[in-house]
Amino acid sequence: MGPGVDGAETHPGAVASADRIARIEAFAVRPRWLFVRIETAQGAIGWGEATLEGHVESVIGAIDAARDRLIGHDPDRIEDAWQMLHRLGFYRGGPVLLSAISGIDQALWDIKGRKLGVPVHHLLGGRVRDRIAVYAWIGGDRPQDVAEGAAARKAQGFTAVKMNGTEDIGWLDSAAQIDAMAERIAAVRATGIDVGVDFHGRIHKPMARRALSAIEPLGVLFAEEVLLSEHPAAILQLSQQTSVPLALGERLYSRWDFRPFLESGAVDIIQPDLAHAGGISECRRIAAMAETYDVAFAPHCPIGPLALAACLQVAAVTPNFVIQEMSLGIHYNRPSEDLSTLVTNPEMFAIEGGSVAVPEAPGLGVEVDEAAVREMAREPHRWRNPAWRGPHGDLREW
Repeated sequence: MGPGVDGAETHPGAVASADRIARIEAFAVRPRWLFVRIETAQGAIGWGEATLEGHVESVIGAIDAARDRLIGHDPDRIEDAWQMLHRLGFYRGGPVLLSAISGIDQALWDIKGRKLGVPVHHLLGGRVRDRIAVYAWIGGDRPQDVAEGAAARKAQGFTAVKMNGTEDIGWLDSAAQIDAMAERIAAVRATGIDVGVDFHGRIHKPMARRALSAIEPLGVLFAEEVLLSEHPAAILQLSQQTSVPLALGERLYSRWDFRPFLESGAVDIIQPDLAHAGGISECRRIAAMAETYDVAFAPHCPIGPLALAACLQVAAVTPNFVIQEMSLGIHYNRPSEDLSTLVTNPEMFAIEGGSVAVPEAPGLGVEVDEAAVREMAREPHRWRNPAWRGPHGDLREW
């Protein structure tokens, strides 16, 4: 064993690649995204996304540490890079480290696809579908607000949306709040569009049964994070008391985190985020693991375009995939955060009939406006999760 090209470690009998990772950069760009750019000695470039909302500085630090291991590494050895970053730091897992690995992993897959002139899903075994079902977020405090939001999404081509279950239900709050929640969901269903309901872990076990009982007759697609994932036993109890499909996973970061929920049968839909849960490589493994338990795969992705593009690549090849969350800042949403400021081909995310086409461009399929990214990153964002408080001043989940 000894040093190879640019000091990279080689092993007896190893076939050396001519190329090596030469540069790794991270860019904090508005509204709250973190892009990763990797360049090789031969000039190949790939992009990924390591967005961890509210913790951008920590992830940049983890990427800086990863740089020490990866400069000089063969970019084609994606799995070796993943294992090295995950295992050789001694302290493993968690949102910061896995988000850093996620952005790097996506960028390496992007490089390989571009070098070979094929989309990443070709390298993962080829697509099992031609189009990818998607949904978008709607907000609003009153039934008429969410109904209008659902109608607007329907006009944009969506057939499914997701909405808040509640802004504020604590340990033992008024049943009137449960009734109001059901009324808002019913207003959305009346527009003829499907709806998933996200509770963000804001309610607690004494009220969770009531909430699920109230929405059960409404035929929702799923109930997301009814309880926080640190309560696996309570989530299992709820799953045995309702017919509403339970979903979770945006705050789980590896196959080991998902394993107890799969083994117990507590969850029907898993939602790993490809910017948090180890990127394309790990989420592909998580999806395959879920398939063995007949659990559906619906990646979480309320963030940027690179993470969304990575999700589409994995969705294309995953048999148990069901529906994809669309990112904030796509051209149909929030004009002030329009992707056209950073991506030159936002049309790859065009919605038709509740779905988007499987990307066919090389790599992740996204064309990044590098000059725009560098300019925006000159003033890095410092986005933080807003603080939510109950009527008596107690903190609630964001």
